[in-house]
Amino acid sequence: MLLIDLDPQGNASTGLGVARSERSPGSYEFLLGLKSLDECIRTTKIPGLSVMPASVQLAGAEIELIDLERREHRLADVLNATGSVARQRWSTILIDCPPSLGLVTLNALVAVDAVLVPLQAEFLALEGIGALSNTVTRIKRSLNPKLHIAGVVLTMVDRRMTLSQQVEADVRDHFGDLVFGTTIPRNVRIAEAPSHGLPVLIYDNACAGSQAYILLASEFIRRRRTGSAEAPALESMPQEPTPQEPAP
Repeated sequence: MLLIDLDPQGNASTGLGVARSERSPGSYEFLLGLKSLDECIRTTKIPGLSVMPASVQLAGAEIELIDLERREHRLADVLNATGSVARQRWSTILIDCPPSLGLVTLNALVAVDAVLVPLQAEFLALEGIGALSNTVTRIKRSLNPKLHIAGVVLTMVDRRMTLSQQVEADVRDHFGDLVFGTTIPRNVRIAEAPSHGLPVLIYDNACAGSQAYILLASEFIRRRRTGSAEAPALESMPQEPTPQEPAP
């Protein structure tokens, strides 16, 4: 599996232990065609998982892309270019997107087959998912006919709070079977793991957050095998809004 970090904040890169001094060349150079695939990827502590890290240079990519030809297709083009064997080397490519619908995120949505939406169980996050759904519909119509929403994952769920329960009920009522049955709870160990440069499954695989992610992975794989969700080989993961301080 390959994870492409397209968020200038580089949270996915941090969580996989890639130091900031080691993030270039990475997704910025790959997106603009400045470096080859092999120059831009790093191995991780997780067997079978590679990462293409993000650097702060991505923050300027929005401006640099404006004047380029096929600016919405840059990522798709470099992934499909002669000599780029990403789709042959990895059966699944995940793309972590920035929390905005700019040109960088648009490149991800044009390059992938489906969107996997992490949704924080908060009211403002619920408002944003409507805009995302409309964006996916427009991109499917004009730029990427394969694109669809493969699923919605509820995160930072605290069932002690009435608001979390209401948001979950509203999301399930609107999206139905697209919403994964597994939810990710608020958990302090999830928040601690990135500071150690480790995924939570390695940092503490017995905590409630890790166990929830294991169940989510199992459900995701089961959906792909049974065809209950149209989960494809590439998924895009638009980043959820900046979370509040997690509770233990």
